[in-house]
Amino acid sequence: MDEILRIEHLNKTFIKKGRFKSKTTKIKAVDDVSFAVKKGEIFVLAGESGSGKSTIAKLILKSIESDSGKILFENQEIKNDKESLKKIRMNCQMIHQDPYDSVNPRMTIADIISEPLEIHKMGNKDERKKRVIEVLREVKLEPVEEILKKYPHMLSGGQRQRVVLARALTLKPKIILADEPVSMLDVSIRAEMLELMHELQKKYQISFLYITHDLATARYFGQRIGILYLGKIIEIGTTNDVLLRPKHPYTQALIDAISEPDPENLDRERKIRINEPLDINVYEGCRFRARCPYAIEKCQEEPKLEEIGTKHYVACFVKLD
Repeated sequence: MDEILRIEHLNKTFIKKGRFKSKTTKIKAVDDVSFAVKKGEIFVLAGESGSGKSTIAKLILKSIESDSGKILFENQEIKNDKESLKKIRMNCQMIHQDPYDSVNPRMTIADIISEPLEIHKMGNKDERKKRVIEVLREVKLEPVEEILKKYPHMLSGGQRQRVVLARALTLKPKIILADEPVSMLDVSIRAEMLELMHELQKKYQISFLYITHDLATARYFGQRIGILYLGKIIEIGTTNDVLLRPKHPYTQALIDAISEPDPENLDRERKIRINEPLDINVYEGCRFRARCPYAIEKCQEEPKLEEIGTKHYVACFVKLD
């Protein structure tokens, strides 16, 4: 299967200034990250808040500049020239976490969805309206004529996220970056939204980069997964391999934290295999050693991603059984 997007050795460091002349600190938001997304594939980037997931999405779309590394779309490196930026921004669309913050509340739904077509000067007024109606039907927002006239505040959270998805579809993108697209929706609506995205992905062979902290939805929606911790990918493979047979202690801790809907488990003590962080430099050696219950002396060195099974890679000296 051909790759549509490849990330090679991507790096981004932020400088956090201290207050009252205290020293500044460097935060390695993205540290030597490499992965690829295949055509028609759903690739998941998972990790807790602050792991660098959203920063990677911004770097791909060039809304912020990387310190080093390459972003290749259809085997062409995306640089800062006008042609490259147009290519990535037409073919790669984004769905944000908050559907209300990502749309203009003063615009009607018709104007919100047609905006990308106007920005890229695609079609005349009638052709744009026809395309808007098409995508509203694709995301199952009916009756279309009524929805077109409404404003975002007149819709539910689930409907607003469908509007955002419709807007992303207008340009017929080849890949969609979905940054926590269901985390702010009611649990009852999440499955519906994921199912809709799955249907559209299969129908049009759209690739997805699905960014989440929720491993339950990751397993339901994704095909391959990369686990991020403090800006580094520490485990990568198929979702079944990584989530059913985790080899990195951090992946295991994330799985321990998944809530189970079984009533019999309500009073049972949950054991999450993770320690209180030690006061050490997390950028020296293994990123996770400050919190790892299995840390050994060798963890003061930085482990590299190594293949331990068919296309299953882990950066760990211990490697859980």
